[in-house]
Amino acid sequence: METQSAQLAEKQLFSLEGKVALITGASKGIGEDIARIYARFGAKVVLSSRRQNSLDEVAAEIKAQGGEATGVAAHAGDVDQLRTLVDRTLDTYGGIDILVNNAATNPVFGPAADCDSAAFDKIMQVNVKAPFELSKMVYPHMKARGGGSIIMMSSIAGHTPDPGLGIYSVSKASMNMLTKVLAKEWGPDGVRVNAICPGLIKTKFSEALWRDEKILAHFTKRLPIARMGTTDEISPLALFLASDASSYCTGSLFYADGGTVI
Repeated sequence: METQSAQLAEKQLFSLEGKVALITGASKGIGEDIARIYARFGAKVVLSSRRQNSLDEVAAEIKAQGGEATGVAAHAGDVDQLRTLVDRTLDTYGGIDILVNNAATNPVFGPAADCDSAAFDKIMQVNVKAPFELSKMVYPHMKARGGGSIIMMSSIAGHTPDPGLGIYSVSKASMNMLTKVLAKEWGPDGVRVNAICPGLIKTKFSEALWRDEKILAHFTKRLPIARMGTTDEISPLALFLASDASSYCTGSLFYADGGTVI
């Protein structure tokens, strides 16, 4: 009986029942996996990315498995679209408890000197300004509900620059500091802000790094866990940070990188 009670308490600790989660970049990869695990643990999930048809497909699959999900197309680089995204979420579910800033871009791969001003602006707009603006939009709604959890999807590139990803690395370093700034300012209102810093994860976004076996070997052969990670090795960490299991965690950077930064 005591064991059953302990198991029930553990399940409740990670439960997202009654919570509303908004996830950007959720039509594929890490964002999609996070949406699926949140729905399995009881959250009402709003998925966002640029393509409505892709979102509808993922939402339909989540619903078929007994979850609650809806898709709202929005471009992370457009503040007006982000505002509409928040309004649609509030209209549909009445509040926001969890925000995952997962959408990101990297239109260039190569030396930083080859990154022109347009590419620089796009990287910073989507990877830094959009999470900042979207977090500001949801903050008062989280505060009104007694608190919430904001999760920034950063990268080990924010810790040490990756070859060929110089300005992307700059954007993720900025996101890491943004995480700490918002955590410090919003903690008294019960709003926690943390960041996940994945290493090389097999997604479409990182294909330039793993489709070439020589490049892949360069990134993985010296790791303590000498392989790429998978999206389902990131989503449980996002569940932890969204749930009461992480109630004393804020302003932290959580690495899931196979030991890359050791």
